[in-house]
Amino acid sequence: MTETGTSTDWQSWQESWDRQQEWYMPDREERFRVMLDMVEAVVGPAPRVLDLACGTGSITDRLLKRFPDATSTGVDLDPALLAIARGTFDGDDRVAFVTADLKDPDWTTRLPHTSYDAVLTATALHWFHSEPLAVLYGQLGGLVRDGGLFMNADRTIDPDTPRINAAERAHRHAAMDRAKAVGALDWAEWWALAAKDPVLAGPTAERFAIYGEHADGDMPSAAWHTRTLLASGFAEARAVWSSPSDSLILAVK
Repeated sequence: MTETGTSTDWQSWQESWDRQQEWYMPDREERFRVMLDMVEAVVGPAPRVLDLACGTGSITDRLLKRFPDATSTGVDLDPALLAIARGTFDGDDRVAFVTADLKDPDWTTRLPHTSYDAVLTATALHWFHSEPLAVLYGQLGGLVRDGGLFMNADRTIDPDTPRINAAERAHRHAAMDRAKAVGALDWAEWWALAAKDPVLAGPTAERFAIYGEHADGDMPSAAWHTRTLLASGFAEARAVWSSPSDSLILAVK
């Protein structure tokens, strides 16, 4: 994951990010599969996509492998993850990346298009607390074209099931401990490697200056997401996939 010859092996960094994320979410690929199934079902195989809080471009990578005629705009604020995304997709004219803060009221003005067939995001919006997330959903209601869709795959917590929540968490963390014992990298260890890389060290320091250490938002229930999306101008919304800890929420304009 360091430099190979005179250029950085961006694909290796992309894959290492995926492996680190899978340590937390072993069913991550299943979420992506269902997400793309629903993209195809609702808007077809050549969508204009906004990859929201795109990180290293994990969604865009899977989107273009499955739908070669799709296009993607990735938007994020993280300079290190955007460096990996830009390096991975360098030269692919189907892909553009935008640096923007989703909490900035004017972030949508930075985008190259005023509407999208699909807005997709995964494992990102749990950084938001409920109030700013509701504001963001209202903005997405104006970005998605009529007949288009929004999907959010993320951690959801139902406050009405505390014993189920505790059992699921204990079981999940036991599996994570077993994977860690045989070499899996966690979030902090991955970022420690990035901080030592000659190319990513600067962007990594910048991202920690922006965000600080990792902090979760409210992680509201799936019911909260569907209710808030309906109030934001979407005609239909519900979970189309779930695990004991995560949900994939689909909203159609």
